Amino acid sequence: GVTGFVETALRLPVAVYSVMLAVVIAYWLVVLAGALGIDVLDGDDSDLGAAGILASLGLGGVPVSVVLSLLIAFAWFGTFAGTALISISAPGVVRVLAGTAVLVGATVAADFVTYLVALPLRRLFPEVPAPSRLDFVGSRCVVRTSKVTQDHGQAEVTATDGSSAIIQVRQTGEESLTEGSPALIFDYDSDGEFFWITAAGSEL
Repeated sequence: GVTGFVETALRLPVAVYSVMLAVVIAYWLVVLAGALGIDVLDGDDSDLGAAGILASLGLGGVPVSVVLSLLIAFAWFGTFAGTALISISAPGVVRVLAGTAVLVGATVAADFVTYLVALPLRRLFPEVPAPSRLDFVGSRCVVRTSKVTQDHGQAEVTATDGSSAIIQVRQTGEESLTEGSPALIFDYDSDGEFFWITAAGSEL
């Protein structure tokens, strides 16, 4: 009955994942309300970040929130089923060993099942290359400072998505690049973090 279900859900080791599952449910309710994005946990892709750790387990290519939700849900179900099927009410060491076995077994099984589920899901989340400053090379821009020299200058460039950005620019010669002048970005200096530009035709 309902009472037995609640008692099992709140009993160790099920309670470990019951708490996590409650957090997952709350998170998705917030996402559905529009207060958070599905990729809110994807910011850190380092080896020690959540995305890096999941990738090392073969669970990359899918938003971290989706993978963690699946992993926790499957692990909760595994611990719940294991607890219901195996009596862990015996006192002392027997109960601890049985509970530990259920927890570890359910976690390993959940990882494997999540991996199988994540494989087809990767097609729904194709990797999009991170934007790079090198993407601006070859683009046209408009000078936004009084002039551009070998040491100073700014220009406005429009990205492919329609957004604009003010960038640091320099020129190699003595071209007349004044405010409003159209220019062509032909290189990027990673050390100085500025773009090299040259005069372009008026058809910008």
